[in-house]
Amino acid sequence: MSDRHGENSQVSAHGESKRAINVKWAYRWEVFRRLQALEIDCQCTTNEPLLVNLDSPTTLAQVWSVMRQSTAPRHQLVDWLNDCWKLKYDHS
Repeated sequence: MSDRHGENSQVSAHGESKRAINVKWAYRWEVFRRLQALEIDCQCTTNEPLLVNLDSPTTLAQVWSVMRQSTAPRHQLVDWLNDCWKLKYDHS
């Protein structure tokens, strides 16, 4: 089954919808291990795409962040982190 974004989705026997995440094969296992460390429901098998259960907005944000950390150039990540340090936070 394919959705409007060209990503594949699969429905498990438990009714969970897992999405195939488009990630370069070289980064696939690294991303998979990081998602597991974050306790995100995912699966990755040899010669198959990385499947992730995107069950909440929080999970989606975490997957986006892991993907960005794994694929963005280092200088872009450094610039982003420096911009984060410049943000003001109201403690009240």
